[in-house]
Amino acid sequence: MPNSELLTYVYQVTGGTAGGVMNVGTRYDASSPGSSGPYTLSDGRDGAVDGTTALGDLVYYIDSSGTYQAQVIALTDGDDPIIQFLSGGGTWILSNNPSLPQGGTVNTTNTGSYIYCFLGGTRIMTPQGEIEVERLTIGDPVLTAEGCIVPVKWIGRQTVSTAFGPAERLMPVRISADALGNGLPHTDLTVTADHGMLVDGVICHAGALVNDTTITRVPLSEMGQTYTVYHIETEEHEIILANGAPAETFIDNVSRRVFDNFAEFEALYGDVPEMEELPYPRAMSARQVPGRIAESLAIRKVA
Repeated sequence: MPNSELLTYVYQVTGGTAGGVMNVGTRYDASSPGSSGPYTLSDGRDGAVDGTTALGDLVYYIDSSGTYQAQVIALTDGDDPIIQFLSGGGTWILSNNPSLPQGGTVNTTNTGSYIYCFLGGTRIMTPQGEIEVERLTIGDPVLTAEGCIVPVKWIGRQTVSTAFGPAERLMPVRISADALGNGLPHTDLTVTADHGMLVDGVICHAGALVNDTTITRVPLSEMGQTYTVYHIETEEHEIILANGAPAETFIDNVSRRVFDNFAEFEALYGDVPEMEELPYPRAMSARQVPGRIAESLAIRKVA
């Protein structure tokens, strides 16, 4: 899992009890002039950089004013972390939701763990260096695996509910650092099971690469009730670098209508021709993964 998450909003907590009802105060927006954003929550202060923080554990909170130690004391019912600073500074909700009720209340829990959001912190290579996927916007340049510069055409966002559909289909796949060889990815990478990774000249769906050791399915119990995935679309189907590993951009063999922000794409581009897929063979299941790749990654061909 990623070990940090970039968040857009912080809300002051003005009262209440962790694990019960808490009072929501003023919201601060990272994009507002004069703000101290962006706001980053970082794992590791608890002694284990594993992409999860048990409630009560310590984290680093980072904004433009510095790095601070805090304790995660609760989660909202929308799985937003609530932190309390160790050196004063109060209690705050960190969120990507702009609609928490300022002046109202939220229900909270103080049991379980906070899981750093799916793909939050995944770093995409650009001409200026790596940047978190959630910070990319339309028009930003990214680097392909071949070193070409291409602009981002669109970022599709999709909210996945873990309550519906076959569990295995909904489980993201965690690719541990160096699982693909040659130091790739350089840090743990989490993608959807049907996301294509370019491995030895073959686009392999991440779910087809699962070996239950270095490449594993992420239990839905770690993902909360919903999680959000980001899809980068470029003008043509490309291979870009995510945490250093070659990964495909969006290809429209699934409808863009599944994305929460499809209306944005439609308003910008209207109807567009079907994309042409890159001329690589594609392995969508473990059975289709070539033997040389399966052997190198120790894949059990059971799917």
